[in-house]
Amino acid sequence: MNNHLRALRAERGWSQAELADMLDVSRQSVNAIETGRYDPSLPLAFAISRLFKLPIEAIFNPDQEQA
Repeated sequence: MNNHLRALRAERGWSQAELADMLDVSRQSVNAIETGRYDPSLPLAFAISRLFKLPIEAIFNPDQEQA
């Protein structure tokens, strides 16, 4: 899944550690989501969406591959 998390975080001037604290996850989890190595759970995706005040679809985009 592709995402815009890094750009959204940078727009707000937040470090990965600051975002991780706000979401109650590790900095490594934020890094893994930003680099596409990890897809967040649905509850975490909703938490990210609420924090940025954006719909989930504005942050996360599914890969173009068909399942």
